[in-house]
Amino acid sequence: MGGARKWADLRSAASLPEIAALADGADHVDVKTVQSGKELGRFAADLLSYRPGWVRVLYRLRGLLAGLLGLRQESGVRGERLSEVSFLPGAKASFFTVTAAEKGRYWIAAASDRHLTAHLAIFAGTGEAGESLRHVATIVRYRHWIGPVYFKIILPFHHLIVAAMARHAAKG
Repeated sequence: MGGARKWADLRSAASLPEIAALADGADHVDVKTVQSGKELGRFAADLLSYRPGWVRVLYRLRGLLAGLLGLRQESGVRGERLSEVSFLPGAKASFFTVTAAEKGRYWIAAASDRHLTAHLAIFAGTGEAGESLRHVATIVRYRHWIGPVYFKIILPFHHLIVAAMARHAAKG
């Protein structure tokens, strides 16, 4: 039940080999899609800046879990508001590092720890009725036995948070 099967269902990825290559053989892939014509960089900045109280509480709980599992804590999750994201590989955006990007098409960033590597891929698409879509993909590869344990525990919250982040970013 690898990520490739889930990824195959996403028709918009066919023209984005950079994202498809990341998803191929991944341990987990999920995609949230929202209707939005917002410029991709602004969408990514708004997505990463979304930190209402309930999300901050879940991040604190995640921090406790990470501590119990002996994982280090990422910085940059405290709620800084991003005015923009860079499209240059190596640039930081929250606790992610940009790995590849093309304005108007896609933006990919990664965060890595000893237990897993997670890629966040945001890309533009068009719906069946011609509407502008923004897709937010999470692509995870486990690096240590703690990775699947940790990720299975946080997965339900991950789905809630990323869906809310995408809806927030789609506004305006």
